Amino acid sequence: MGESGKVAIIGTVGVPGRYGGFETLAEELVRAAARTGRADRLTVWCSAPQAPHPLPDSYLGVTLRYLPLRANGAQSIPYDALSLWQAARSGHRAALLLGVSGALALPALRAVSSMRIICNIDGVEWQRAKWRGAARMVLKRSEAAAARWSHQLIADNPEIARHLSETYGRGAVEIPYGHEDTNPGPAADIDDLALPDSYAMAMARAEPENHLALILSLFATDPSLPPLVVVSNWADTAYGRALRQRFAGHARLHLVDAEYDPARLAAIRAAALYYVHGHAAGGTNPALITMMGQGLPIAAWDCSYNRATTAGQAAFLIAPRACAHVCNALPITQPRGQWARNCAHMPKHATDGQMSQMPISVSWASSRAFRPRPQGSIPAPKTTREQADAHRPDHPQDQ
Repeated sequence: MGESGKVAIIGTVGVPGRYGGFETLAEELVRAAARTGRADRLTVWCSAPQAPHPLPDSYLGVTLRYLPLRANGAQSIPYDALSLWQAARSGHRAALLLGVSGALALPALRAVSSMRIICNIDGVEWQRAKWRGAARMVLKRSEAAAARWSHQLIADNPEIARHLSETYGRGAVEIPYGHEDTNPGPAADIDDLALPDSYAMAMARAEPENHLALILSLFATDPSLPPLVVVSNWADTAYGRALRQRFAGHARLHLVDAEYDPARLAAIRAAALYYVHGHAAGGTNPALITMMGQGLPIAAWDCSYNRATTAGQAAFLIAPRACAHVCNALPITQPRGQWARNCAHMPKHATDGQMSQMPISVSWASSRAFRPRPQGSIPAPKTTREQADAHRPDHPQDQ
């Protein structure tokens, strides 16, 4: 049966979102469609190996389709390509492609289908530390194919839009992520986590470019810093398992498994003194937006994406030896309510309607000792072999 008039969402693990930023975006799009009575117009392609069983055929009224492949790693290339092909064959009028893994299929698809392709590039995927050799080359070519063959490009960060313009001569519609200021309900009981009364917090997937090895080592060895709670998918990657094995049981560190219950996440965030954001790739990270919306002081890895997201007003982690100094300079004694009041105009329901551009503005200031450098001096994130080696969970610099 044809699906004429429907829009396919392709490139995620699926919904409900239980993995990363694109899954969060997909779920928010689904919820926006359900709120506005348009759930029947969407189809989301999902990974059967990564979905709960038995496999549901819908979510909030949106149709779910499955492939027997994983949505990340090397399988993401055939996963995305097959999803695109199935969407075109079933008559979908448009596909929102989240990421570039399947973009090498776009020339052939465009030759035989009139389906409109809207691609959200994400970050510069091939620069991530986990990709080397042939995988990096394929992803670089995939990015070029997405830029060349997509009908429309979307960038969630102005630095991504700049990259597309300078590298490929293509303009992109900038749609920054918004913050959903919702009340998760009564405070959840997280006594099972045995967390301290207050702490610094980080939340990231266990991937090298998120600098978890460096952050964990820093907080494990510097008694001037508060305890650290890190929420991550430790068991899902070899890198994460190695980090957990190395740091488990350390008195100053609390390694919490990935949590998707909004009430429990809110309870974890409630006792955080500040947020440490180690992401160095991926454009705008929803975790950072959420913490900004909570009014938490931010110490973010110094890259152009994070500077753009925070309007240059976080404290920035520039070099490993300076990280503790930066974190200690954060004004954590200011009442949380004041931080929240200073965080102005965070957009709500950014995925409603026509997905109009909704700028994110933040107005808190970082410590005077760590004023942002001029925007023109911010280097584009680079991933050299030396940097990639430094991300290894057993690298000497983290000892």
